[in-house]
Amino acid sequence: MVRMLGILFGGAFLFGGVLGFVPGVTSDGMYFGIFMVNTPHNVLHIASGTIFLTSSTAGATPARLWFHFFGIFYAAIAVMGFMVDDGMILNLISNNRNDSWGHAALAAIMLLIGFTVPKQTATAEQFGVR
Repeated sequence: MVRMLGILFGGAFLFGGVLGFVPGVTSDGMYFGIFMVNTPHNVLHIASGTIFLTSSTAGATPARLWFHFFGIFYAAIAVMGFMVDDGMILNLISNNRNDSWGHAALAAIMLLIGFTVPKQTATAEQFGVR
């Protein structure tokens, strides 16, 4: 289950990061007119998605570890974002209040998945199905 969620989120982040470079989706540094983005912000999402996909195809343990790391990392990004408000995180990543709330929500979701999805799920074989 954690691998499947990792692939799902990896694909979403990869797709979202790439969309950040598409004219019309991004206009005047705003993604759909809601989130403030720039090249490093988009690259961060592409890198996150790529690592999600890579770790999730490597197995459940790497996927779970990435959910933990990702959750902690994005929580830190959210805190820094709330501190700079409409500005630059680490003088690199563009940010506004919507970005900060989005990063906080992502952090919460990823930590929840990383720590609550059961380590082992039932298989058909455990129920006598072959």
